[in-house]
Formats: sequence, structure tokens, C-alpha cells
Amino acid sequence: MSKKKDTLSEEIRRAIDDSGMSRYEICKRIGLDQASMSHFMNRKAGLGLWTLDKLAALLDLHIRKGK
Repeated sequence: MSKKKDTLSEEIRRAIDDSGMSRYEICKRIGLDQASMSHFMNRKAGLGLWTLDKLAALLDLHIRKGK
């Protein structure tokens, strides 16, 4: 049986949690309101590309093609 891969948004959530920064600090540094972060982390809403770009830069995230 093959293992189900995480979605990109799940990987981003994990990166946020593993960053060593508080969600408050991340929000302040990228200009995101805390309610939007909370909704994203609780799987109730997504984030826009601008926000994802800011998160990727802050957390040094990169997308690479996998198999």
C-alpha cells in the first residue's frame, strides 16, 4: 500500500509549526492578520499567493519536483 503524500498546504502548516517562531511573529513579519493565520492553520481557509510568497521567503521554503 502506498503512503499518501501531504498536500502543499499541510507541508506549509508543518513548516510554520517547525519554524521556531510564534505564529504572532510570523504574522507581524509578513503583514498577515492573526485571524487569517488561525483559519489557515485550522484548515478553514486558504492563503493567497502573495502571502504564500512571503511565507516561503521568511521560512526559506522551496518547491521541488518529486517523484
